[in-house]
Amino acid sequence: MINQYPWWKNLLIVVVIAVSFLYAIPNLFGKDPALQISSTRGADITDAVISDVRSQLNRLNIPYKALELQERGFIVRFNNTEDQLKARDSLSAQLAEDYVLALNLAPLTPEWLQSLGALPMYLGLDLRGGVHFLMQVDTDAAVEMAEKRYVGDLRSLLRENKVRYLTIGRGAGGVNIKFRDAGERDKGEKLVAKEFRNLVLDQSERGGASYLVVKLNEDEKRETRKFAVQQNVTTLRNRVNELGVAEPLIQQQGEDRIVVQLPGVQDTARAKEILGATATLDFRLADETHDVQDAVNGRVPAGSRLYKERNGNPVLLKSHIIITGESVTDAASGIEQLDGSPAVFITLDGKGAKKMHKVTKDNVGKLMAVVFVENKTDTQKINGKIVKKRRKIEEVISLARIREPLSKRFQITGLDGTQEARTLALLLRAGALSAPIEIVEERTVGPSLGQDNIDMGFRSVMIGFVLVLIFMAVYYRTFGMVANVALAFNLVVIVAVLSMLQATLTLPGIAGIVLTVGMAVDANVLIFERIREELRNGNTPQASIHAGYEKAVATIADANITTLIAALVLFSLGTGPIKGFAVTLSIGIITSMFTAIMGTRALINVIYGGRSAAKLSI
Repeated sequence: MINQYPWWKNLLIVVVIAVSFLYAIPNLFGKDPALQISSTRGADITDAVISDVRSQLNRLNIPYKALELQERGFIVRFNNTEDQLKARDSLSAQLAEDYVLALNLAPLTPEWLQSLGALPMYLGLDLRGGVHFLMQVDTDAAVEMAEKRYVGDLRSLLRENKVRYLTIGRGAGGVNIKFRDAGERDKGEKLVAKEFRNLVLDQSERGGASYLVVKLNEDEKRETRKFAVQQNVTTLRNRVNELGVAEPLIQQQGEDRIVVQLPGVQDTARAKEILGATATLDFRLADETHDVQDAVNGRVPAGSRLYKERNGNPVLLKSHIIITGESVTDAASGIEQLDGSPAVFITLDGKGAKKMHKVTKDNVGKLMAVVFVENKTDTQKINGKIVKKRRKIEEVISLARIREPLSKRFQITGLDGTQEARTLALLLRAGALSAPIEIVEERTVGPSLGQDNIDMGFRSVMIGFVLVLIFMAVYYRTFGMVANVALAFNLVVIVAVLSMLQATLTLPGIAGIVLTVGMAVDANVLIFERIREELRNGNTPQASIHAGYEKAVATIADANITTLIAALVLFSLGTGPIKGFAVTLSIGIITSMFTAIMGTRALINVIYGGRSAAKLSI
């Protein structure tokens, strides 16, 4: 029979149907408004913390559905967003800074489906609600910081080679080195040019003194600006991940801007505080020659500074910074082989490795500290006005003895546990913001508006779907009903693919699905009209079916491929909503090719392929 599929094609269609339904089903279970409580910087989630949360919720008569433990914290499920917001406001004052509270949506998908990786698709900001920031990166400041880092290197180079200079520091146009006479300046210029080939050197005379101005060349400036934006994207992404915000979007836009979307977050002040905080790490030697207690009493020796560990113990450290977290290129947590204690394995860049080796070689057996430095901005409402107060947090997160000279790769030990090791590795990898950022655009989408968008989007899909069903059923009768079944299956496959890819569905994405609904039946219209033409030419029903599918495939492929190319261009060049539209459109084109051609052909084969039909219902 000419209208019969081989067994493997029928099996393929059955498998695709089964898998699609399996991965589309989780989207029917919905999600609970939830409050995610996670630890920061190694803080433990203890039974006492969980008990306090339960007691506080019960005392305030805030009903909750369940409390579930997770790897780095726990979530509290609620019946509605009103209870969720009340709980957040009450618990944020109770829990210390070691814990972060994030508004979230917890899926109701059964565990057996989750174990198979079947999860609901993500919802974009316009559907779920949340905050949107457009951030401007100060790339000029990144160049300035890069030049400042050369000040110490140039000072050391001149001293080691006994080139006499008066002052050195960053000023207008770059790093300015002041010499007593032109002879010393020429010696210094030759030395710097030999050691740092990527720097531009200019001579000048000012106030009777000879100056050497050192600045980055254009290629390095360009790379510094590019790296600053990329590093800020990575740092922001890690900070958002630490908050536990579900389905965040952090991506570069243009040359010096970053888009940050946090679905489910309504507290813009808290979000800005987290995103705008500047953090870094300093490696310093401990001052073991002076008494810590004298420093506590106010007698801090020259060349040293008093710090505190996280447990509050005072530590006296030398003011000189060996390296900062900017020199760290990679960090991973693990276990120290000798005694099995938690450790963090560090990889430095070339300059950082050189500095670290020089200092530690001369200080084997002495203590070295890792200091976490963070600048935070607290937003408070005082007398009806928003007041921002900046504060600096400096704490010693690791204090360990140098066992041997360190270089490019070394390890940090003396940590409290594996969790602290993982957190320290994250801080080292994410590090600080490479350049200051400024929020130039801010939008908030409320959860009720997001739900309205979902309802309208769902309604538009259903209206378009039903109208197409009616038209196809009336105009093409049995063949139209077959196309309707394939169209319904196509929607299921689209949802399943979005869920498997964990893609983010946005309002423009829904528009792409609506467009796909119309385009999906377009292929069937071409096939059915070709079958009608074959019947009018006097061919038998079976031959008409075969010819209709065979001759229309090339036309359908051409039309869909050109549309797919346009969708891919939109995805590669567009941003935000345009990408969401392009994703669903691309997926819809591919799935509709499968359902409109293979799916409908399989059903037609079942209906007409096994018998001699005198007439077709088309």
